[in-house]
Amino acid sequence: MSEELYSELAWLPQPPEDFRKRCRAAADGAAAMQLAGYALDENHLRQLADAIARLQTQGQSLAPLTPFKLGVLGNATLEPLVPALVASAARYGIALECVPAAFGQTVQEALSADSVINRAKPDAVLVAIDYRGLPLGSVTDALNLLQSLRDGFRKHAGALSILATVAPPPETLFGSLDRSVAGTLRNFSAAFNAGLTESVAGTQDVVFDVGALAETVGLANWYSPTQWNIAKFGFDAKFLPLYSDHAGRIVAALRGKSRRCLILDLDNTIWGGVIGDDGIEGIVIGQGDATGEAYLEVQRAALALRERGVVLAVASKNSDEIARSVFREHPEMLLRENHIAVFQINWNDKVSNIRAIADRLSLGLDSLVFLDDNPFERGLVREMLPEVAVPELPDDPALYARTLAAAGYFEAIAFSQEDRKRAQFYQENARRTELAEQATDLGAYLASLNMRIDFRPFDAAGRSRIAQLINKSNQFNLTTRRYSEIDVAAMESDKSLLTLQVRLADNFGDNGMISVAVCKPRSPEEWEIDTWLMSCRVLGRGVEQMVLREILLHAKANGVRRVIGVYRPTERNDLVRDHYEKLGFKLVTREQSGVTTWELDAGADVEPAPMTVERSGFERTLV
Repeated sequence: MSEELYSELAWLPQPPEDFRKRCRAAADGAAAMQLAGYALDENHLRQLADAIARLQTQGQSLAPLTPFKLGVLGNATLEPLVPALVASAARYGIALECVPAAFGQTVQEALSADSVINRAKPDAVLVAIDYRGLPLGSVTDALNLLQSLRDGFRKHAGALSILATVAPPPETLFGSLDRSVAGTLRNFSAAFNAGLTESVAGTQDVVFDVGALAETVGLANWYSPTQWNIAKFGFDAKFLPLYSDHAGRIVAALRGKSRRCLILDLDNTIWGGVIGDDGIEGIVIGQGDATGEAYLEVQRAALALRERGVVLAVASKNSDEIARSVFREHPEMLLRENHIAVFQINWNDKVSNIRAIADRLSLGLDSLVFLDDNPFERGLVREMLPEVAVPELPDDPALYARTLAAAGYFEAIAFSQEDRKRAQFYQENARRTELAEQATDLGAYLASLNMRIDFRPFDAAGRSRIAQLINKSNQFNLTTRRYSEIDVAAMESDKSLLTLQVRLADNFGDNGMISVAVCKPRSPEEWEIDTWLMSCRVLGRGVEQMVLREILLHAKANGVRRVIGVYRPTERNDLVRDHYEKLGFKLVTREQSGVTTWELDAGADVEPAPMTVERSGFERTLV
């Protein structure tokens, strides 16, 4: 089962028998994304990629898929990889355009400004070089080669690099001593991978850990000498769906599309048995019992995700008090009540409860993963809420945790202290929302929070989080312009810009960075708000007004008389369609595409929200 879990993408449902017919009938990006949600083999992936190419040729919209252009470079045959990457990326909400390099043109593609990839100006380049494409005599030489490729793509295309680690072949020279002996491929691979990972730290480039992927399925399975000799395939073609799925996760993470919340069913998902029938003493969980330990492993996996910032919720058909008693009283439970941000325990359908959890957490449905042992419930949620990720689970609960991990819903390309605290942020916000719903005077409630808003210009300390917010914020985002960490770093030193990173804290805790804004001059007297985005979890608390007040204060201090706001509609940001109108801007233009331009006098008075303002790092002192 272990190898099949990965090679067959067993966390995904099997494709329908009429898959080819459905591909031919696909009319938009939403249909392509739905078709990508199955466990597709190489043929299925090619069929879906052909359907996506047909839509593009016909000029059809690929919305809601997000465009991403990827250069593909390697020392092996790339032809079968490209359609697999395109189709797999659709699974993660990406409309991928691949620009493959010619075979054997690795260095030329990177260092020539006129190369195929550099001319295409991709968002990123997948550098898929295995041990057969590196100078094996010296780890330093191999790392220098990779660095020259990275520098070339950065210089000529402005692209970041996605760099594959190296998997050693299964054959050894010294047996168990191979890893210790300089000159062996196992020793070389370990040193190269460590050096590559270290070299990427603190840069915009990211690692694609192909070495770990190969080890997961087994090196002897990963490499096919026959396929290499005949067609120069870098790995066994049966793992093409797995490889492209993992690549798709990284591209999606670069666009902020990793999931943020794990919703757990209870009975026979995190414990064995039915609490309403069996009682606390009758459910199966805990050490000393094979089944009980399997469910403990699910809880351990959930807790580990929470530690890295994934928020946990519960959706269960049960009596609330009886179900909660397990979290409070069962001595073997690892998950406790304080680990769960939202409980939806009632007799409503799972679809309604999942919607309620999303509302309470101010998260989009595409941020959610739902774990449930019941195939009926899984099928219902997939049908009614296709945005929610729902992994298939095997019959054996011992494999639940492994299956969840294999599905890779929470792929990360960076990890900060703020990421670590994210689960707590959402949990605290759920408590705020619950109290606000009970309050009769919203103004008095907001004042009682003792909110503190902090404004700073972009800086190196906040750079990673700023870029993360810019690339993942979709709903409260006026223009949805995407900027990399490279772009953010350039903005830090551009004196013509006003840049704002905004943090919010209150009695419940620190919300972290919740808003980003960038203003660019149109003329000495006019600024345009190039970027304005905000975390939806702080909606309705006056942050919008306070950010606008801050912009206007800086505008007046710099002699600016007018501030221009632009709204560019997307599939996801209808939430802010009337944002500028609500803040007192006057409509200037409305284009046929739906883009609207708004204007506000820099001297306009904006009523402050009940919060204390703190600011630091600005050259001018504002009064």
